[in-house]
Amino acid sequence: MGRETVYIGFGANQGDRLDYCDRAVTLLGLLPHSQLMAVSSLYETEPVVDERTNPGMEFFLNGVVCLETEIVPRSLLEVCREIEQALGRDHDQRHGPRTLDLDILFYGSRVIHENDLIIPHPRLHLRRFVLAPMVELDPEWRHPQSGMTVKELLDRL
Repeated sequence: MGRETVYIGFGANQGDRLDYCDRAVTLLGLLPHSQLMAVSSLYETEPVVDERTNPGMEFFLNGVVCLETEIVPRSLLEVCREIEQALGRDHDQRHGPRTLDLDILFYGSRVIHENDLIIPHPRLHLRRFVLAPMVELDPEWRHPQSGMTVKELLDRL
């Protein structure tokens, strides 16, 4: 398998958010058979939560990295989970605060639907905090299912 262009979204809203984001980018940049190509600016965004279950949750710092990698999608997901866990992520709280959240947004032009691995990320077209940093990195990147660029998707929000 050759190298693929991969976009990974990252965010943190617990503890030292900037430090967690910096450490995540550093760890992603150290992945074997991969090269960190670009990192977006950080965006501070309101959490997407149910105020009844998570009132007063802190704002997120969010960004996107672009990697060129030979790591297959399933292994990349496992590596992302390992990084989250190493940086204190509690996976028992699905919609709760988190030290770090990593999401594979795009893996080349692949469309993958498995139990716990869906690429492109199924809700990225609804999330300004994903699309704005994506547009910063590559406004002409096309969603493999809709055919729309990330700039067009952002403009629809």
